[in-house]
Amino acid sequence: MTIGRRWALIVWIAGLVLCALVIARSEFTADLSAFLPGSPSPEQRLLVDQLRDGVVSRLILVGLEEAPPEVLAKASREVAAKLRQDGAIAAVTNGDGTGLEADRAYVWNNRYLLSSAVTPERFTAEGLRAALEEDLRLLQSPGGMFLKRALPNDPTAEILHLTDRLTGGGGAATRDGVWFSADSARALLLVQTRAAGFDMAAQAAILSRIRDTVAEAGPVRAVMTGPAVFSVATRDTIEADVKRSSILATLLVAGVLLVVYRSPRVLALSLLPAASGALAGIAAVSLGFGTVHGITLGFGVTLLGETVDYAIYLFTQTMPGERADRTLPRIWRTLLLGMLTSVVGFGAMLLSSFSGLAQLGLFSIVGLIVALAVTRWVLPVLLPARFSTAQSRWLGPVLMRFVAAAPRLRPLLLVAVVASVGWLAFQRGDIWSGELASLSPVSKSDQDMDERLRGDIGAPDPGHMLVVSVPDQDAALAAAEALEEPLRGMIAAGALAGYESPANYLPSKAAQRARQEALPGPDSLRADLERASEGLPFRADVFEPFLKDAEAARNAPLLERESLEGTSLLLRLDSLLVRNGDGWAAMLPLRGVSDPQALGEALRGKAVLLDLKTESDSLYRTYRQEALMLALAGGVAIVALLAVSLRSARSLNGVVVPLAASVLITVALLTAAGQQLSIFHLVGLLLVVGVGSNYSLLFERPEPSGQLRERTVSSVAIANLCTVIGFGTLSFSSIPVLHGIGMTVAVGAFLSLVFSAILSGPREAAAHG
Repeated sequence: MTIGRRWALIVWIAGLVLCALVIARSEFTADLSAFLPGSPSPEQRLLVDQLRDGVVSRLILVGLEEAPPEVLAKASREVAAKLRQDGAIAAVTNGDGTGLEADRAYVWNNRYLLSSAVTPERFTAEGLRAALEEDLRLLQSPGGMFLKRALPNDPTAEILHLTDRLTGGGGAATRDGVWFSADSARALLLVQTRAAGFDMAAQAAILSRIRDTVAEAGPVRAVMTGPAVFSVATRDTIEADVKRSSILATLLVAGVLLVVYRSPRVLALSLLPAASGALAGIAAVSLGFGTVHGITLGFGVTLLGETVDYAIYLFTQTMPGERADRTLPRIWRTLLLGMLTSVVGFGAMLLSSFSGLAQLGLFSIVGLIVALAVTRWVLPVLLPARFSTAQSRWLGPVLMRFVAAAPRLRPLLLVAVVASVGWLAFQRGDIWSGELASLSPVSKSDQDMDERLRGDIGAPDPGHMLVVSVPDQDAALAAAEALEEPLRGMIAAGALAGYESPANYLPSKAAQRARQEALPGPDSLRADLERASEGLPFRADVFEPFLKDAEAARNAPLLERESLEGTSLLLRLDSLLVRNGDGWAAMLPLRGVSDPQALGEALRGKAVLLDLKTESDSLYRTYRQEALMLALAGGVAIVALLAVSLRSARSLNGVVVPLAASVLITVALLTAAGQQLSIFHLVGLLLVVGVGSNYSLLFERPEPSGQLRERTVSSVAIANLCTVIGFGTLSFSSIPVLHGIGMTVAVGAFLSLVFSAILSGPREAAAHG
């Protein structure tokens, strides 16, 4: 073994060891927010943060069903009691009022600082008289018992006002003291986690404990929904899909190579470049991004499909009696150019604002470069001196007859191109999906269950949100308070059903001071109260607790965020009042928006109205446009690279035209199958150009002998089959990124091979006709 060959092995082995060490220390994730785009505006940035970590992302809706109502009610109480002892759970509500003592104490003790109804007019003799008369009326109502207990301390009924504000007027039906669906078929619980919605490990552990707790509660079935449930299920789906696709693709590719080469040793050597490239790609992603996404690992299947091509070209085109290191110089330029076109295609992904797609780009680029380097400098060292592969007696002749006859199919190809152009031109709907939901792996049945549970429990509608961005926290609270009057007007007008505000939990300092100043001094308040109660059936001393509480509120320290420590309200406040860059943002989720346009007009200049679906879809379309521009730039770069390398208009035409036809017809086939194209299909089309150019280049390369030409065609066909297998296994995934790219490239790569044969020059066809 020469020194150069020895160093090639040393460098390769050292590189593998280094990659293994990096991977052993790598962090792996399945957070699909990596496949949400970065956002160009503060409001859109806030939107993406809410999708990952907002109040809605921390909610788990639990339904208990398939048992009589009395059994479900008992199970609801048992499950809630056990879950409230879990330190990872911030709150569990099921309608029984348990576990909210700290919340109730905070609201009750600070009602005069929290209530927006506290004004100077409310505590005059006239205002107190009106309040006492209303109390008498309410005492005759079904809620009179609660008011009777609170009346001595709270004759102005601030606690009722606050309760209405904090519940937002929503809520589930109640039976046997706990929440139920309207048809009593399902008992309901709302679980709020302390962990962020994107913390998959914590959320998965909580979901597992909820299931175990329900199983211990009796013969009931639990259904759960919410962002955390969907995220954990998606992570599990990614892991299952990646494992299944990897195993299936490896077995199928290995089976193909074993049938072709009939040698376990050659099979093992064929997989070395792919394995080396995959290890290097994962290590590069870990170093470049800090974490490795599970989908990136799934993309290793596609890398297997393409990088194994290099070994196939080397082995199949090595003639009997010819050493492999003599074959490489003959095919090296074509292999290098094919690799570079693929790298340019993946390079467009590397520039994407989707960190997940950028990971795929880096993984593939490094993997391709390393795989080709291993093929060029390592495989020849490992091959025996007199290595050659046996040729199938039937495969080569069959393929050569097809290649010879393929140009006769040009009219049929022309018809297919024209038909595809016509199909796409006369499509009534947009062939591109404009909705962020196109990226979601959540099934329709799960979405329907989520909608039913949310309707049952009266959960907030996440469809619209007001956002106010200001320099500091207290200013954000004041800005939220300034929205209350116009919002109440919109509620009265029927354009809005309700809203939630961070100022409900922590008013601004100015509002708290104003409310303290609205409370009269003890002597004045006592005199006004006596005048107000004249002629009413109240004892003279019944409101002494009220006088003490009002005086205590007048002199109480102002509430701070720390005042909510120990309550579940703190998490709600922190979800609605968040840092936004260098400033703060107050977010007000809206409920039952019936006239978004009127609402937006009424609040113009005061807040930004986010229609979450419209905004998220707009965000998606923005980055679809970015992806389109990157894909076009990548395509132009590939053509430019080919033009510089080939230096022949005829050769360039022979490579580019089959690729253009395959892209066009692939799009037509996908849309004819009922698919709306997403960003991932667009990325797949770019990869069709990068991968398919390899086949066109090899078809365009003249061969000096018929036997060598047969081996070249065989190698291209075998390589294409492995590529189709690699990407094709991903097309069965339920994860949109894997399905979209897998199906697109599998179809497009196969068509690229067929069209390259059909459009190959008459010189090659005639030579073997």
